[in-house]
Amino acid sequence: MDLLSVLPTFVLAVVLISASPGPAMALILRRAALRGFSGAVPTVLGLEAGLYVWALLAATGITALVAASEMAFLVLRVVGAGFLLYLGFKAWRTAWRGVVIEDAEKPEPGSSSWWRAFGEGAVVMLANPKIAAFMIAFYPQFVPADRPLFATTALLAAIQVAIEIILYLALAAVVGRAGAWFRRPAIRRRLEAISGTVLITLGLRMAAESR
Repeated sequence: MDLLSVLPTFVLAVVLISASPGPAMALILRRAALRGFSGAVPTVLGLEAGLYVWALLAATGITALVAASEMAFLVLRVVGAGFLLYLGFKAWRTAWRGVVIEDAEKPEPGSSSWWRAFGEGAVVMLANPKIAAFMIAFYPQFVPADRPLFATTALLAAIQVAIEIILYLALAAVVGRAGAWFRRPAIRRRLEAISGTVLITLGLRMAAESR
């Protein structure tokens, strides 16, 4: 098995995995609908930064230790579930208060909002224990026996990150084009209520699920 021969299968697997619903997809859709394409960019980059960190940790064996540790797995699960619940209740609160969002074409005040959105994406990815379990099972299938583990995993992870950034930003662009409709007060409240419910459901599922 050589690296070039497994790349088509790897790319197909990445595309299918990226298209599956989950916390990342919910976060991107909400951000793109309410803040437009540019507002979704830091969220996507934060998610992918978290993914790449997990991949590098998997290559060093640290991810396997985290996945094998009951305490580490529990801590990640609690943190990840708690953060999703926080985001969900935050969206619900906005829906109940009926806050009207600013025009998405106007930049959010200060660079702190960009980093806040980036941080939300990174935390959602890094605090998901299922990602740790996924990494140690996924990448070894595509690393040839004669290739260095760390360098090859880092390369495959970079390819995955590039593919997901393209797919997620394309999705954000499509959703962002309908941003004016999403930001109508009545639609905004419904969107916040729906996205809040989805995030809370995902948080509760993460809190309840076992290995």
